[in-house]
Amino acid sequence: MTPAIDLLKKAHSEFRVHSYTHDPKSASYGLEAAEKLGLPPERVYKTLLAATEKGELLVAVVPVAGSLDLKALASAAGVKRVDMADAGVAQRSTGYLVGGISPLGQKKRLRTFIDESARTFPSIFVSAGRRGLEVELAAQALAEHTRASFAAIGR
Repeated sequence: MTPAIDLLKKAHSEFRVHSYTHDPKSASYGLEAAEKLGLPPERVYKTLLAATEKGELLVAVVPVAGSLDLKALASAAGVKRVDMADAGVAQRSTGYLVGGISPLGQKKRLRTFIDESARTFPSIFVSAGRRGLEVELAAQALAEHTRASFAAIGR
């Protein structure tokens, strides 16, 4: 299993794991997950890392059908500005490969923000820590396990 799934099991959280065969040629990991699992893209969320002007890494969880609003994330985090984090930095900090970065079970606890749209669904899907593996859980449970805040960070 992955650190994300181990964390959920240890916490006795309610979740379901969904797997599919990942195509390395896929242009979008998140949209591929939605398509292969037969899910509406609005319920599948991608995990992105951004860096503040002071170098602090932030985790942003937004729908795969949209994009991250960097200004909104900066505002939610109370910083001047953020930029997307370098892929290598994201991988080293989280312990996961790009395309399989989960907001759960990361090596370092980072401030996490979940797009408020997640609260409109009974459950959402996020990476379980490996390409081709998604975990379904309530947005509130994800927020509790990651100590996340909800904010309007997607567009």
